[in-house]
Order: sequence, then structure tokens, then C-alpha cells
Amino acid sequence: MKKIDIYNHFFPKAYADKMMEINPDLPDIGKRVRSIPMLFDLDERFRAMDLFGDEYSQILTIPMPPPEALAGPDQSPDLVRAGNDGLAELCQKYPDRFKGFGAKMPLNNMDATLEEANRAIKDLGACGIEIGTNSNGKSMDSKEFEPLYALMEEHDLPIWIHPCRTAEMTDYLTEDRSKYEIWWVFGWPYETSAFMARMVFSGILDRYPNLKLITHHMGGMAPYFAGRISPGWDVLGARTTDEDYTHILGELKKTPLEYFKENFYADTAVFGAVGATICGLDFFGDDKVVFASDSPFDPEGGTMFIRETIKILDELEVSEETRAKIYYKNAEKLLKLNS
Repeated sequence: MKKIDIYNHFFPKAYADKMMEINPDLPDIGKRVRSIPMLFDLDERFRAMDLFGDEYSQILTIPMPPPEALAGPDQSPDLVRAGNDGLAELCQKYPDRFKGFGAKMPLNNMDATLEEANRAIKDLGACGIEIGTNSNGKSMDSKEFEPLYALMEEHDLPIWIHPCRTAEMTDYLTEDRSKYEIWWVFGWPYETSAFMARMVFSGILDRYPNLKLITHHMGGMAPYFAGRISPGWDVLGARTTDEDYTHILGELKKTPLEYFKENFYADTAVFGAVGATICGLDFFGDDKVVFASDSPFDPEGGTMFIRETIKILDELEVSEETRAKIYYKNAEKLLKLNS
């Protein structure tokens, strides 16, 4: 069966060179990305992809850290343009391998972001754009980002949402840094879920009801915590004494749970967790789940997450139509790959 892996990471050479020139000593996640050959080496990438047959293809994105964490607003647009040009070139040169890409955005320069989103989609053929769950610590429901959501709704293409959380976001107020990589293991799913909640309660999803958002790692915590989303948020404001939230539910067009289930897509990049895959598919439904492996961020340098995700999906007790939706049909429709 055809398989379109919609969330994979690669550093185009021009982007990698500029990134290391601007910020050569990246900490934390920077240390991780420097250790994976498949992020830079096409031969390694193709060797891994060949293990999964001719029907396996990828959609490319540029990995963490986000551009605005690497460069100031004067440099981030050039960095991003180099990266998006590089991804477009790969897709044009190897169309059977790479079906498309999600364009990176310089979110610390919104004029450049809107310009680059249009350029990437209209001139380079991007399938959508990728942003983080926050921008240098700023919530993505801030008013300055709304023109981007309006633009992407107009283009009718998705936004890939990648969790952004670093060790500086502490586990406890008395500490200076998160310990034991908690910021990544538990922090990233929390970041994704917090992003989703802010989009719901800020009213952005009512103002842009056709906005398409792909949440990484099967929607973070949302599927597992459905019972806390509802009835928990059905009494929004009941636990808060220093601010009045009680009016918000009356202003929203749907219940909180309905937004979480209906207004987000989720990918299967849960690193080989069967229970999480089943839980997420049950929560979002087979029209809103897309196949993704998050390659090459696994202990084997690129093949483990692909292999284990395919194994799970092949063994799920679902219809062949549902399996086809997850593997490629939803992606083709969402990313407009056949148009």
C-alpha cells in the first residue's frame, strides 16, 4: 500500500551552513541534531527509505530549533529562504522520494513571514508551512500571528505544529532548568496540548474555522486526557479566582471537546506506542489522522520509527479503507498532492 510519511526532517545544506554560521554552539536539541547523519546526508536518507519499498515517500520539514531561536529578525528571513529553497529543490529533483515539503517561517519577523508563506506556496510549491507551539516563549494565539492564520485559511493548506520547549522551561519554580530531559519527554506533548487549548479559548478557531492544523505526536496529551477536557473545561472558570473566565464558554460556538476533536489533525509519530496510536485514532477519527514517523529522530538514526509505525498501522484491527486513509488518502487531500 502507498505510504506518505508527512513529517520528516532534513537540513538542506545552505540552511545548515547558515545555521552553524549564525549559531555554532547550539545547546540541548542542537546537540541532538548534530549527531544524526540522515539529517544531512542524502545517501543515508535514501538507504533508509529503500528499506520500505517503492511505495514509501516522505514530506520534508526542517527540524528544530526554530529559526527565531537561531537568528534575530534581520537574519531569520534569509535563513528561512535558504532552507525552503533547499527543500523545494529536493522535491523537484526527487519527486518519487519527496512528495512535498512544509515551509519554515521566520516568526520573529511577521512581514517576512507573510511574504515567505506566499512565496513558498505560490513559487516553490510548498504543501503548507511549519511553525512551533510558541515563538521564543510567545504564545501563538497572540494577535500578531492572526494574519498568518488568515493567510493559510485563504490558501487552504495546513500548518504543521511542532512542539517547542527547552530546558530553560523548568519543572519547578525553585529550579533554573528542567532536569532529566523532562522538558522533552513530557514537555513537548504538554506544549502541543497547551497550543491547542490557546487556539480554542482565544476564539481563533471560530474566526478561522477552516484553518487546518496538524498536531505532532498524535495531538500531544489531548486524546489521553479527553475526560479532563470534558467535563473538566465544561466548567471553565470554576477554579479561577483572579480572572473571570466564565463568559468564554458562552462566546464559543462549540464545546471545548468538539474543538479538540474536530479542528485539529494528528499524526502517528508516537515512536512505536501501540496504545497511543489506538487512543489517538479513537479520539480524532480516521479522517483526521495522517501517517508520520518523525524520522530520523530515533535511536537507530532514522529507520526504527518508520519500521515500528508501519508495523503498528499494518496490525491495527481496522478496515483497509481506514488504513489507506491514514497511510496516504488523508495526506493527499489535506496537502492537495494530486491537484
